Amino acid sequence: MIIDTHHHLWEFNSHEYGWMDDSMEVLKRDHFPEELKTEMSRVGVTGTIVVQARQIIEETRWLLELAEENPFIKGVVGWVDLCSTDLQKQLEVYAFHKKLVGLRHVIHDEEDDEFMLRPDFISGIEAIQVYNLTYDLLIFPKHLMVAKELVRRFPKQRFVLDHMAKPFIKSGVIQPWKDHIESLADQPNVWCKVSGMVTEADLVGWKMEDFMPYMEVVFGAFGTDRIMLGSDWPVCKLAGEYKEVLKIPLKFISNLSNGEKENIYSQNAIDCYQLEK
Repeated sequence: MIIDTHHHLWEFNSHEYGWMDDSMEVLKRDHFPEELKTEMSRVGVTGTIVVQARQIIEETRWLLELAEENPFIKGVVGWVDLCSTDLQKQLEVYAFHKKLVGLRHVIHDEEDDEFMLRPDFISGIEAIQVYNLTYDLLIFPKHLMVAKELVRRFPKQRFVLDHMAKPFIKSGVIQPWKDHIESLADQPNVWCKVSGMVTEADLVGWKMEDFMPYMEVVFGAFGTDRIMLGSDWPVCKLAGEYKEVLKIPLKFISNLSNGEKENIYSQNAIDCYQLEK
């Protein structure tokens, strides 16, 4: 079993997806489960985790509905307002849904680089621990040490680093990202998604060698028991189709043992997100 731990679904409208600028025309249409299922079959992916793309509670509800209708969607990483005084009411509505496995906030769009350490956000993380939900970290390299401080404060909370914190692959810069990744990985309650790489590279001229140094860092830091695979479909279409994007990490791990591959293919996702088999 191979689980794609990071993709999106949406019914496009320009108002709610304003982050899609003129260079992203390929994304400006509906992307539904039926199309994704076709893409998955070309690589042997059998299960997925769908991740929020809008910071509205209605999307969490919609994604959970899609997950109920499509058994291959094993889990939903949704959104609730962690900083809201009404957070508890939101959690009481959604947190007991068996397919809500995690939450995420678009931290890298916040003006405050230390947003994760704000008292109201900290209170939000405290609240979700009660519901055994994983928290996805969507950040830039500059946020890595702030993320480490957050993670250090919550040793029993499971965290997932999305897209390897978006390293500067196009320019080939690896420091201080490398040191900060290794520092964050020292915290045993953090997993890392090998995802989102192609959109941080040269969108039209990327090649396998571009990603090797960055994958070597995260595999060296997190090991094969805290790494997961993600396509970031359909955002990945800005640089490549589903099959060719997933082939990058699959090729990288091709020489690992069967047990290590099984961990990366699915077991790490099952453990981290507490998925039902």
